[in-house]
Amino acid sequence: MQVQPIGDMYANHKELTLRGIILGALITVIFTASNVYLGLKVGLTFASSIPAAVISMAVLKFAKDSNILENNIVQTQASAAGTLSSIIFVLPALLMLGYWTGFPFWQTTILCIAGGILGVIFTIPLRYAMVVNSDLPYPEGVAAAEILRAGEQDTADDTPAQSDASTGAKDIVIGGALSGIVAFLTGGLRVLADSAGYWFKAGSAITQLPMGFSLALLGAGYLVGVAGGIAILLGIIIAWGAAVPILTSMTPQPSDVEMSAFAMKIWKENVRFIGAGTIGVAAIWTLLTLMKPMIEGLKISMQALKGGNSSNLSRMEQDLSPKVMIGWTVVMTLLLAVSFYQFVADASLPAGLAWLLVLVCTAVTFIIGFLVAAACGYMAGLVGSSSSPISGIGIISIVVISLILLLVGNAYPQLLTTGDGKFVTALALFCGSAVLCVATISNDNLQDLKTGYLVKATPWRQQVALMIGVVVGALVISPILELLYKAYGFTGALPRPDMDASQALGAPQATLMTTIAKGIFAHNLNWDFILIGVLIGAVLIVADTLLRKTSAGKYSLPVLAVGMGIYLPPTINMPIFIGSVLAWWIKNRITKNSAAAQRERNLKLAERKGTLFAAGLIVGESLIGVIMAFIIAASVTTGGSDAPLALKLANWDNIAQWLGLLAFVLAIVILARRVLSSAKTSA
Repeated sequence: MQVQPIGDMYANHKELTLRGIILGALITVIFTASNVYLGLKVGLTFASSIPAAVISMAVLKFAKDSNILENNIVQTQASAAGTLSSIIFVLPALLMLGYWTGFPFWQTTILCIAGGILGVIFTIPLRYAMVVNSDLPYPEGVAAAEILRAGEQDTADDTPAQSDASTGAKDIVIGGALSGIVAFLTGGLRVLADSAGYWFKAGSAITQLPMGFSLALLGAGYLVGVAGGIAILLGIIIAWGAAVPILTSMTPQPSDVEMSAFAMKIWKENVRFIGAGTIGVAAIWTLLTLMKPMIEGLKISMQALKGGNSSNLSRMEQDLSPKVMIGWTVVMTLLLAVSFYQFVADASLPAGLAWLLVLVCTAVTFIIGFLVAAACGYMAGLVGSSSSPISGIGIISIVVISLILLLVGNAYPQLLTTGDGKFVTALALFCGSAVLCVATISNDNLQDLKTGYLVKATPWRQQVALMIGVVVGALVISPILELLYKAYGFTGALPRPDMDASQALGAPQATLMTTIAKGIFAHNLNWDFILIGVLIGAVLIVADTLLRKTSAGKYSLPVLAVGMGIYLPPTINMPIFIGSVLAWWIKNRITKNSAAAQRERNLKLAERKGTLFAAGLIVGESLIGVIMAFIIAASVTTGGSDAPLALKLANWDNIAQWLGLLAFVLAIVILARRVLSSAKTSA
């Protein structure tokens, strides 16, 4: 299929402007902080392109010469916040391992910059094949383009575009204010509970009926979609309806341990490995299904590097030149080597072994990153950046890197004993963090380029903007991680012995990565339960394949989401499931109540409003979490409490749970009414 040339109606539009870069940087900082907090708390991040586009239109409308291309650059730059922050899926593992006591600024920053920019470079040669000359849907890229178009021209009912942008920003603000207030009452004053659970015991078998009240997770579920929500529910059923009851009935409960604590111990030490196996096999299957486009992408990369003069191409076809790409690749690879050298130098190894490790880690990161770039770009086009199994790629990367370093350790036994055996595990995790940076930005770049293609942007300017976003995001990730660690701590890694462990951030993926890497080097990985998870994943893959074929692609069962349902705590999973069902119910109601002529338009308006309101729910709670971290850190530094604003009301637990449930239900009602009203007003 050859793409026909189109008229360049935006040839004279400003695109990469200083004010746009500054605005994009501010949005990147805010959304990076939000994503780091959310990712550490529940293991999820959200795509920041759509809310960034709306905020950009609302702010830049005050500049007379602002335009769609400038707004597109802002959302491209800010999208780095939703992706680069995924490094928290691995990096906190170094503290859980006990190797780091904080996040060294330059090591963390250089690693993020080098990996992120390589992620941009590796996917540039794929743009024509996967964006221009492809039928991949790119759901988030297309949605962002639609919102940018709505801000550029009058809508069909003659509503002014700038009012449309302001309304979108209002949805984000209202959602953010609602979730922010609830989060402050929950995590600040602590008068609302964030979860509740009802425990059952039949004979010696134990299970629970869980519920979480996080509005950020409600918003995340709204964005996930009903297929992902149902898959997560299936994971909950497998874990808490089958695995935990069976294992608790087979294991004697100690007399001095409460029922709930015993069941949670069984889940943490055994059942979570079933989820890890399911996640791993789902990620491997995804990569296998993408093998063909990966090979095609590699061929295109090689052809592009042979180069040619791009000066005869139209503005909308110009990528960064092959010479510039090679230059950036060399510089970023050297930066990676510097980062690995800093890490290895701390271990005081013999010079020969140290340099060997630097070369091995740099080469492994480069090669694995290059290979997964095409897969990640394809996954982003197929299911969107938010739904891509990035954590699964992280698991595979950690396994591969650990096995390679184990081979090196067999040749140099000193490596396996350095730092009481912690060093080689820490090095595998550090190297895996670099691969994840490459993978996440690769996942994001093609999504942004799809948006740019639809709005007739200049590709090379978008690529530069995303690199700027990577640098800005990288500069703030280390300080934010340090702040959150000192304020809350992570599960298994508390900075002070007197901290409240129940308030620690779970960092679920980092916990899993730590367990896998340690198990490989210690030769004691819990393979039995992992293999059970692999078997469950294989059965579900077959079921998903049959379901897609028999329904002509209408229905699916995302296996990765099932694995997350098994692996993540049920109080995290339940609000995600409820949010996904809420989105499905709203869509069905609008479909039934809209006239045929207005149905499609009503659905688009509702989808847009729901997406922005849900993004607001996520951002509001996350930002309050970061603000509370500042307050807690200041209190602890001056010798105060790690819950300085808590009211500490007597006999309040049950009341707090009911109030938490009430706030959660109220948020559902507000979200539903607001989205449904958008369809009514347009009918």
